[in-house]
Amino acid sequence: MPPDAPGWPPGFGRGPSEQEALLVISHLETLTPRRFVELAWSEGSARGCLRAVLRGVSGERDRDLAECVNVVAVRGRLAACEARLIGPFDREYPARLLRLPDPPAVLFARGRSLEEQIAAVAVVGARSCSDYGREIGEAIGRGIADHGVTVVSGAARGVDSAAHRGALSVGGPTIAVLGSGIDVAYPSGNRRLIEDIARRGTVVSEYPPGVRAMPRRFPARNRLIAALSRAVVVVEGAAGSGSLITAEFALDVGSEVFAVPGPVTSPLSAAPHELIREGAPLVRGSGDVLEALGIAQGPVGRPALLDGLSSDERRVLEGVVGEPITAETIAERAELPINAALSVLMSLEVRGLVRATAGRYQRTGSAAEIPAESPAG
Repeated sequence: MPPDAPGWPPGFGRGPSEQEALLVISHLETLTPRRFVELAWSEGSARGCLRAVLRGVSGERDRDLAECVNVVAVRGRLAACEARLIGPFDREYPARLLRLPDPPAVLFARGRSLEEQIAAVAVVGARSCSDYGREIGEAIGRGIADHGVTVVSGAARGVDSAAHRGALSVGGPTIAVLGSGIDVAYPSGNRRLIEDIARRGTVVSEYPPGVRAMPRRFPARNRLIAALSRAVVVVEGAAGSGSLITAEFALDVGSEVFAVPGPVTSPLSAAPHELIREGAPLVRGSGDVLEALGIAQGPVGRPALLDGLSSDERRVLEGVVGEPITAETIAERAELPINAALSVLMSLEVRGLVRATAGRYQRTGSAAEIPAESPAG
């Protein structure tokens, strides 16, 4: 039986014959990760686990699959997509995953080494998100990546994609965790995004090449997103959504959970509002996340922050000078109607460039050194 602290037997998966056994076991369908941990401690090695599978310990289906795996062909597919196998005692294996009761015995990865991803925050939300959710997801991804924090998400449509794109837009680090084989882009419409992440960030899966995406694989994927991350930010999600599942996994492994509020009339606000009612800190943008995690918000990536601003956002930001001022004063300085100015101020809050206190606005540390025009008159 495994010890109280999660982990693997000494030397488990280390060496060519052990890695070959892990490659075969990664194709099984009945042997769950939790049962595999138990089997590992019972058998002591990956080869021992494979022998047990071939004896039928996890059923006929797994035994048949194990007998059919062509290790040479699998290695060829890994090489073709420039993926690598990471065992539990490889230096690249993230120690944070050992907080799980069912850590993966093997990971497949493409792109940058996971050793480089020190601080990480997950940004998750609805696939069929609103424009509001997409904008906030991208802005939070951009804001935290601009300070060197890795953005983790699931490469799904909607908020996940927006968060990855936000990180990539400032050249920041990002990890996409797939619920399919390491070479299977899902959804297929995100193939270009996933390839971009593989070139500039890291794509990770616990599934070998060729494994199709299936509903049961996504909760398993979500546990990895939560365990890889110091915190999880939930942007949008319906009641009972995958976003809540990821938040629950995060709490189980000791990661923090933050939630972004949304319109009370929107069904997509159900998940974040439920989390807020249960005590999750409310965050309005990347600045709140970084502040809550104690990450310094110095003058990192100023040009990237400015590059993403519309003309109205620039004008409003230029009017936010000195001590906290009212929205009415800012609207007057920017020569915008008050409603338009308020909308722009909300966007700047999401980007982490301004903050509101008692109805007055001032720049955050992220925007402090962006040049401002002196107010006329």
